[in-house]
Order: sequence, then C-alpha cells, then structure tokens
Amino acid sequence: MPFYNDLRPEADFATRDFVRVFPEMTTTERARCIDGLRRLKAGLAQHVPPRETEGNLLVASWNIVALGGGDYRDGEGLYYLAEIIGAFDLIAVQELKPNLTDLDKLMRILGPHWSYMVNDPTGGDAGNDERSAYVFNTNRVRLSGVAGELSLWQDYDGDWPGAMRSLKRPPYMTGFVTAWKHFAMVNLHLHPGKDRAQPAADPPVPSDAQVRQEEIRLLLAVLAARREQLWSKNLILVGDTNFYRRHDEATLDLLHAAGFWESGGLVGKTTNITVDPADGETYDRMFFNGEEYFEIGVRDGLEQGGVFDFLDHVYRDADWPTYREAMRDKRTKAADKAKMMTDDAAAWRYFRDTYRKRQVSDHFPIWVELSVDDSDAFLARNRAAIAAT
Repeated sequence: MPFYNDLRPEADFATRDFVRVFPEMTTTERARCIDGLRRLKAGLAQHVPPRETEGNLLVASWNIVALGGGDYRDGEGLYYLAEIIGAFDLIAVQELKPNLTDLDKLMRILGPHWSYMVNDPTGGDAGNDERSAYVFNTNRVRLSGVAGELSLWQDYDGDWPGAMRSLKRPPYMTGFVTAWKHFAMVNLHLHPGKDRAQPAADPPVPSDAQVRQEEIRLLLAVLAARREQLWSKNLILVGDTNFYRRHDEATLDLLHAAGFWESGGLVGKTTNITVDPADGETYDRMFFNGEEYFEIGVRDGLEQGGVFDFLDHVYRDADWPTYREAMRDKRTKAADKAKMMTDDAAAWRYFRDTYRKRQVSDHFPIWVELSVDDSDAFLARNRAAIAAT
C-alpha cells in the first residue's frame, strides 16, 4: 500500500523528522485528503478483485492527462493517483510529459517495490511532446528484458495520402513476466479527433478515423512481420485509442480479423469524463492475442475487467465548495480569482470542467484481471494426452 507520511497531524512532525513529499500541505488539506483516500480505498476494494499470490495479475491502462506538464497538480491529487495506481500490479500510462517530477513523486508515495519504464518524448506537433510509461509492482511482475518502440519501414508505407513513416506517437512495447505468464504489452495513444475527410484538397486530407485506421493497419502489419521473432506470442495492445463508436468500426474490424479480442468487462464502457452521458466514448481499450493459457480471470461466470469511476469517491460534484481557495490559487487573472470566491456558478463550472480533471485526469482507468496460474488445466491436458498414447 502507499506511504502516507505527509498525512500526519502536525504534532507528529514536531517529534520526528518524517520525510514529506508535500511539505506545503495544510492541516485542512491533509484532513480532506485522508477522507478522500478512505472513500477511494473502499471503492477500489468493492470494484477491483484482490491480489492472489501466483493466481492473478491486475493490469490497468490510464491516460493521465498531462502528467508532469507544469505544476498544476497538488499533493492531494497525486495521492489519489497513487492510491488508484497502487490497486493494480501493472499500469500502462499515456500522456506523460517530458518532466518526470510528478511521476517521481508518485513513486515516492507508492514505495520501494514500485518501478517504471518510460520512452523518449515524441517530437513534433502531432506527438504533443508525450511519453508513454509502464508503472509496475516489482513484487508482482518483472521486466523480461525486451523493450523498444515499434518503428515502420518502407515496405509498409502503403498507397495512402501522406504515407506514414511512423505513428504519431510511436507504440512502446515491453515484455513482462509473472508466475507462468510471459507477455508483451504495446502502449498506444492513437491520433485524436473526428473530423471528416477533405478529398478535394490537394493533396487529399483523410478523416481522423482514416488516420487511426491506417495507424492500426501499419501496426498490425509490423506485428505480423515480427511475430515469429517476438519473445512472447502473448500480446496486449493497450491505451488511448481515441476510437469513436460511430466512426471507428472499420478499425475494430481490422483488429478482430487479426485475432485480437477484448474483455467482456470493458466492451462498450465509457472511459472519458463528460457532462452529457451522450458524449461518452470508449477511448481506452485493451486487445488481447495469445496462446491457449493466456486468459482473463473469470468470477461467477463473468470476465473480470472494468472502468473505475474515481469521481464517485473524490472530487465529487458536491465537494466543489471545499476547493474554492485551491481553485482561486490556480487562476492567474485577478477577476478569475475573485469569481472562485464569489460566483458559485463560475466556480462550479471550473471545478467540473477543469480543476478536477487536471488534478486527476479526464479519463477513467480501465483494468482487467489476468489469470496467471493455469497449472491444473495444464496438468489435466497432459494427463489426458498421456492416457491417449
């Protein structure tokens, strides 16, 4: 579990030199954070399966908006991030910025049995100066030693307007080992948007959905070419796909045709935070492709996976008045600062649309439970094979 040294009464710090990650946290902020963490812990215990030694692995993916992009996040928000991350064993993270200060603070909260792997920031406007990361519990899973960004080569450019030399954010593939399971994860953050194509332009401009489809086509082609060379045939494609329900069916068909499948616990679930539920999309996905014993955990006949809505527990709608001063301190203009203290409607909108999203994220984390102990099924199969000889 995370370390909570910052969340002590002030008297504790007078008697012992506890190392603080956030020495600026006030007594009021510490009390509020403790209340939020207790609600989070109860919510996570209700929605996420418990860890089983050598029995399961809890795998998650989370687009944590602009993690490390400036100093907007406070200690409270980072504690909530750490609590959620700490409920899982392996987390693929998207939208990490070049500055790793926030990530390092998260690691200090999570403790010494946690580690991470990050790739280089993506250059150019399209890449948005982003990194991808894997954060993992070293007591539960370890690196295989294989890691790298997937690159394209000329054979796969295709006959397509503005042929791609690489995906806008190169996929980051890393191998992992846990118990009997060996698998590779490919961390994705695909092209965003839902603009239409402009065929009359010179050169023609494809739609955003067509760009994503081409990114997936190229990725699948490279994976197919590399499949026999991969250290493991068990693959998980994971991340923020930016798939829209009404625009990306053809791209989903490509993935399914290539043998990739989704957990029943994730299909169709909204993963972005919206005001209007009709605007909800399933941006964040996990696709699996593997050998016989590469399976999702099943409990009561249901595959174990889901989306964790942290807003049921922290930064709840009704909590906004307690953040007036914190929101005021984030505004730069005097008029905006004043509104946070005097204009209820303006303060509520800022809390709902900006503050809480930038403290945690504008996406919910997704997760699945992988079954990692198939020893009984393995032995039963072998016993039957021996009997048949």
